[in-house]
Amino acid sequence: MPLKISADASTLLVRRPAFESMGLKRADIDGLLGLTDEEFRVEEDLIVIGPVFDGAALSNLVADLENRGLVYFEDFFELSGNWPEWLSLYVMSRATAK
Repeated sequence: MPLKISADASTLLVRRPAFESMGLKRADIDGLLGLTDEEFRVEEDLIVIGPVFDGAALSNLVADLENRGLVYFEDFFELSGNWPEWLSLYVMSRATAK
């Protein structure tokens, strides 16, 4: 099921296999960003984190993901939330060949 992305602030999208391969836990992200249940969503192979209103904390999270070996754009990326509110965006992971 597609997940709605907020136009209010940045959202981080992470491929679930990459997230899990680094041994990351939701509690790690919650502690850094202070997320609510609605701000950390998982659907199939996609993790959606946000909206994130704390730009410095988001930058720290991106740096941490890269330091752990995840590759920007290949394993995760950020949507800026910089589009008009009349436009709704929904995301979902595309099935990968096995």
